[in-house]
Amino acid sequence: MKTVRRTLVSTGVLTVAAAMTALWIVPSPAVAETQPDGGALAAGWIAAHDGPPKYPGPVHIDFDVPVTMSDGTVLKANIYRPVDAAGRIVEEPLPTIVNLTPYTKFASLLADIALNIPVLSDALIELVNRFDFGGTPFDSITDLTRAASGGAPRTFAADRKLVQQGYTYVVADVRGTGYSQGSWQFLQQRETEDTLELIDWASKQAWSDGNIGMSGLSYSAINQFKAAEQNPPALEAIFPVEGSTDVLTDVAFPGGGVGLFGPLYIAGVDIISNFPDLVGIALGHLDLKWLVDRIETPLEFFDYFLMALSLNVDSVPEPLRQQTMPGSSLRNAWTDSHPERIQVPSFVYGGWHDIFASSSARSFADIPLPPERKKLIMGDTYHANPGSGFGNPGRPPRLDVLQMAWFDKWLKGIDNGIDQYGPVALWQQGSGWTTTSEFPRRGMEYQRMYLSPARSGTANSVYDGSLSGQTPTDAAQLTVSPVTGITSLCSRDAAVESTGVLSVANFCGRDDRIHELGGLTFTGAPVGEPTMLSGPITVHLNTKYDNVEGYWAVTVNDVAPDGQSTVLASGQLAASMRAIDEDKSEKDADGDYTRTVYKLTFADRQPVVPGQPTTLDVAVNPVDAVLQPGHRLRVNVFASNFPRGFLAPPMLFDGGILNALTPQHVVLDPAAPSFVNLPVGRPLG
Repeated sequence: MKTVRRTLVSTGVLTVAAAMTALWIVPSPAVAETQPDGGALAAGWIAAHDGPPKYPGPVHIDFDVPVTMSDGTVLKANIYRPVDAAGRIVEEPLPTIVNLTPYTKFASLLADIALNIPVLSDALIELVNRFDFGGTPFDSITDLTRAASGGAPRTFAADRKLVQQGYTYVVADVRGTGYSQGSWQFLQQRETEDTLELIDWASKQAWSDGNIGMSGLSYSAINQFKAAEQNPPALEAIFPVEGSTDVLTDVAFPGGGVGLFGPLYIAGVDIISNFPDLVGIALGHLDLKWLVDRIETPLEFFDYFLMALSLNVDSVPEPLRQQTMPGSSLRNAWTDSHPERIQVPSFVYGGWHDIFASSSARSFADIPLPPERKKLIMGDTYHANPGSGFGNPGRPPRLDVLQMAWFDKWLKGIDNGIDQYGPVALWQQGSGWTTTSEFPRRGMEYQRMYLSPARSGTANSVYDGSLSGQTPTDAAQLTVSPVTGITSLCSRDAAVESTGVLSVANFCGRDDRIHELGGLTFTGAPVGEPTMLSGPITVHLNTKYDNVEGYWAVTVNDVAPDGQSTVLASGQLAASMRAIDEDKSEKDADGDYTRTVYKLTFADRQPVVPGQPTTLDVAVNPVDAVLQPGHRLRVNVFASNFPRGFLAPPMLFDGGILNALTPQHVVLDPAAPSFVNLPVGRPLG
């Protein structure tokens, strides 16, 4: 058993940490843990959002308002303003919410309209909420459809109920998307500057009282984090839903692999950005500069995809190679994040099966604020169904309700108790909804569980090994192939990469046994009492190859007495990208990695030597779970993870075309053991 310690990089880090502690933590009283549903306080938050509106008139929208950036590029925004009972636009300066989106403000408008059809919208949402496949093989459909009633759609669109309670809401197309001019910058520095300039602009308008909050999900949530790192004076609170503070590791290049989500996402944004705003056309808001910009850059970033089709690493075109280097504009956009600089009150929502799960889960620890000023909710959800089931008994309040309560507190100064919520509400896998004071939970200690060749008799797989708390005495070389690993098409990771769409197949998304047919399994003994796991995990493998490249995917599973194998967390790694960034990684007292961060540059690539044992550490997403009595822990190892991850062509074919099919080996050697390093609340046997 080993106690976790964080790797401190420099005296400067210690100084900053001490200063932040003195500034934020010392003066603040402790926040008691509340129930996930918010208890009695939640009734007040719901009444404030859903009760009689302060301004009952139909919301007024100013369409395509031009906002000129410092370089002359014009962004277009829709501005939602409340209207009083007499039909007058409210002239009183009000707190203002800003949402910058690449999905177009027209799409936000359509979602807004759908959510606000008199009588019909609420009736349909209520009907969907009651539509329950629970107890059937299709109950995952319910998990997806109940996102509609969980409040997330109103964090994507402009929440008219929030506006009617006394807010102005600004939805703007980010540069190069929607009806805004320019070329899409994809989270780069220029886009962050635009965000800060739009916040400043909004704070100085006659309809704004100068207090700004930010809303939005996914890309719009990432923009919130990036803006909050700069701590602009007008920004008082953010409410990011499914955002990321580490886009490269979360989704762009996780473990040195690529997935289908990234290319399909970029293609989708490119396509919708080339359609003119139909409302703008109808109102005569023609913009020839917009048209010229789209003609000049119709398919942003697809040139990099074409460059990535090179058949070996040495032939990768220089523009793409440069963008992988530290300091490049794209790499900085995806890696140069500093949540430790955020001083803006932050309420973060993430899902354990979201593509951004890793950095969402870390955000509570990374943001250096007292618990009154930061919150974290991690749901049992994918990217497509945030807040699923929220508002139902025993679950957190709806996301739109929590969002308005957060803004009421920090933009209006209303003492509504939202600062006492949580502070961390987690869907604890294997248990249910819980609250805690922090994540990872206190009291966790890291323990090695060794991969052993002794057969467990519990799995149908390429090889059925076991997990042991003691170093195995037997040696073995186990072989696994990318060919058998194609069972990853029916896996939790496939459901994750599809944003949850493939989760409707319960036998893939919830039960890993089909997936396990193509991999190596290592299963422990049943636990005798509830055993908690909370925090990041690392799987340390001793490997061998027949070529110059390899690809590994691992999962950590909870195996029930009836044999169902449920993925708790997963990770992947291209063998040549195994170089670790020691400054960002963390180790326990015995030197084993707990949080593992890779360098992920071609300059740091380390091709493997055929036939030579190679040790590597596979980072696994953070987890919060309980193994119930009679359940077992299992670690699975695969040589493929499509569509969640696969080797880019330059790496896949670097050792020849057959590298795509070449088997890989796990070497189980008592002198150089393979193991999983787990954060546990009690020792595993």
